[in-house]
Amino acid sequence: MRIPRIYHPQPLIDHAEIALSEDAANHIGRVLRMSAGQALQLFDGSNQVFDAEITQVDKKNVLVRLAAGQPEDRESPLNLHLGQVISRGEKMEFTIQKSIELGVNVITPLFSERCGVKLDGERLAKKIQQWQKIAIAACEQCGRNRIPEIREAMKLEDWCAEQDGSLKLNLHPRANHSINTLPLPVEHVRLLIGPEGGLSADEIAMTTGHGFTDILLGPRVLRTETTALTAITALQVRFGDLG
Repeated sequence: MRIPRIYHPQPLIDHAEIALSEDAANHIGRVLRMSAGQALQLFDGSNQVFDAEITQVDKKNVLVRLAAGQPEDRESPLNLHLGQVISRGEKMEFTIQKSIELGVNVITPLFSERCGVKLDGERLAKKIQQWQKIAIAACEQCGRNRIPEIREAMKLEDWCAEQDGSLKLNLHPRANHSINTLPLPVEHVRLLIGPEGGLSADEIAMTTGHGFTDILLGPRVLRTETTALTAITALQVRFGDLG
């Protein structure tokens, strides 16, 4: 059996014995039905991994003893911030999961004119928590040892107006530039992915006013979740660590 990778939300210390978090203990004890003496690998977001051995399993707790932490950097040289207009149903969860597997560092959920999802208050807060758990699970699966941030949701224009020195890109079906024509080198990118109905003309003009470059992926019209993953992959091939 593949050795499970588990995220621990507090800093890990060499050779310590710790109790796993409630979610992790439930997964190890009840789902995987692991027992004392079996091996795990833990990480805490510090870009280290800790080999560990289960020392005790009961109904409420799983205790493990850690070995010494070892640095293990699997982060892309491209720092990629995805601004994703919130999509319906499981599409947003799918986009978050796969974009993190592809190396995205930060994801900001966005509201736009044609966003078909209505969330606010407590419902929105619960969604953000759920999406962060999906991000953690994606890191456990793909081997990343830093946890990408799922930011609080915000209005499209407010996100576009933020300045951090990144190359700002917006997918547009009639753009004159492709990712392959962007000049090298690039280390920081803000990638905007619009809603299922696309951005309005006013929103496209607004992005231009905030310094976004329109880019074209190809001749076919892609769904929003396909667009995000295709663009991230192309950017990682061009500027990151794929290929």
